[in-house]
Amino acid sequence: MALILEKHKMPEQDPQVRAHNFQEVALGYDEETAVAEANRCLGCKNPQCRPGCPVGIDIPAFIAKIKERDFDSAIEIIKESSSLPAVCGRVCPQENQCEKNCVLSHKGESVAIGRLERFVADYQLAKNEEVKPIEFAPDAQKVAVIGAGPSGLTCAGDLARKGYRVTVFEALHVAGGVLSYGIPEFRLPKDKIVQREVDNLKKMGVEIEVNCIAGRLFTVDELMGEMGYDAVFVGTGAGLPHFMNIPGENLNGVYSSNEFLTRCNLMKAYDFPNHATPIRIGKKVAVVGGGNVAMDAARTSLRLGADKVYIVYRRSEAELPARAEEVHHAKEEGIDFRLLNNPVEIIGDENGWVKALKCIRMELGEPDASGRRRPVAIEGSEFELDVDTVIMAIGNGPNPIVASTTPGMETNKRGNIVADEETCATTKEGVFAGGDIVTGAATVILAMGAGKKAAAAIDKYLQSKK
Repeated sequence: MALILEKHKMPEQDPQVRAHNFQEVALGYDEETAVAEANRCLGCKNPQCRPGCPVGIDIPAFIAKIKERDFDSAIEIIKESSSLPAVCGRVCPQENQCEKNCVLSHKGESVAIGRLERFVADYQLAKNEEVKPIEFAPDAQKVAVIGAGPSGLTCAGDLARKGYRVTVFEALHVAGGVLSYGIPEFRLPKDKIVQREVDNLKKMGVEIEVNCIAGRLFTVDELMGEMGYDAVFVGTGAGLPHFMNIPGENLNGVYSSNEFLTRCNLMKAYDFPNHATPIRIGKKVAVVGGGNVAMDAARTSLRLGADKVYIVYRRSEAELPARAEEVHHAKEEGIDFRLLNNPVEIIGDENGWVKALKCIRMELGEPDASGRRRPVAIEGSEFELDVDTVIMAIGNGPNPIVASTTPGMETNKRGNIVADEETCATTKEGVFAGGDIVTGAATVILAMGAGKKAAAAIDKYLQSKK
């Protein structure tokens, strides 16, 4: 059989249609396409895809089951390593991890590992099977998990399967963390995917308490004292928005990407007035930044009714940190990329509302510490972009509440919790941490990988205490 060098295309909504709705863009493989894509896998004797997966999914094994049309076994293999397969199949940057190492990528395109993971995860969700609850021993040890994002949910799921009673404490009114507040509906449906994955963990026996702000309602010391928990995992993410500290950032019409996306995704402002949270979007929007969050904010702005949406980024397209797929989708939908431009001021009108974004043109110099060529301002090249909304999507930092109320737990100069890379152990005994609160803003799958490492380390720690 001839080697097929290209992935089977992902069915998608038409760009001109989807730019005006919040329904999922990628529609997923059907059974025949999934089997055909799985048959592209060479079944390597020394597969390089698995080492590229942060949670260690046995990729060749689950793909082999898809070839046999044994989709039930395929998802069980994935779930041995991943608690959130329907999520990862959609938002994980496979092209920089498992698929990057695929042997086929040396000759053509890699096997579409992420799309196949999504297919079998959706296949199982569609069956709506009952989740078997875990029977915990009467003397089972208790673990508290702070934060119901990807790292916390992964850690909780793995620990429950090991026989620990786990309670997850979430500050917001819905579990999911960035999956719920950060990633738009058109990339990751909340009720169809996120809530069902969370519900499956609850049915398994994980307790999830929402509206619980650790560090305010209780401290880590109280969890491990009078509240009776034997260990604690901190997975509070990176939810503190960064700004550029340029003139005009306090004007009306300036958002952080956190506020903007939280209003739209978690509070469902896109469905106002059916949901109570409103949001104001102008006719001309500038989104500052070049990562996935910037793409999400830009594409959301378009769907909310903006006539013109710009991505303003200080480097060139080659340095864009966003996934190539997200950049491609944004361009298809009509987002205007203004690259090698850097904002220097937001200009307001007499009423305090944004009326323009002043930028300066950039050129690329020598590589900086990140390995990317450093942007250098071109003197005298300032110009104004006519906009009435500016969204800052230039990164996030750690919320300090938990760390500041936990004596003995070390943080670094950025405010991130210091934790061992392999065990996720912090400087405070019995307390572990992982995900963005340790590394800074990263990917869903890397946070899940940290949650998995932490669960194994917590198990080892608690077994040593018996």
